[in-house]
Amino acid sequence: QVQVVESGGGLVQAGGSLKLSCAASGNTFSINAMGWYRQAPGKQRELVAAISIGVGTNYADSVKGRFTISRDNAKNTVYLQMNSLKPEDTAVYYCNVRRVAGTTTYTTWGQGTQVTVSS
Repeated sequence: QVQVVESGGGLVQAGGSLKLSCAASGNTFSINAMGWYRQAPGKQRELVAAISIGVGTNYADSVKGRFTISRDNAKNTVYLQMNSLKPEDTAVYYCNVRRVAGTTTYTTWGQGTQVTVSS
């Protein structure tokens, strides 16, 4: 199993920056993808950014050029640097970790961290 701990959410004014962190522990050797999703009130959870072995990074169109995802493999930690934040970025952000064991894919979600951007 994999456990994840998120940190870094908070309240920021529009145009500001925040950096989210997600540290994974446990069976981290089989992790092949880590990413961030978000869910705003009344909306579905959506992919924000992900970093995958053999694939690289991908971003939602709405955050391209503003957000950067990175991973420290030694620390099994994924980061999301969020710049030029907008009120529409307000949501609960969830870390997602995917690992593969044999032919089975396992997904672990973090508890979520609130990001609020004021106008």
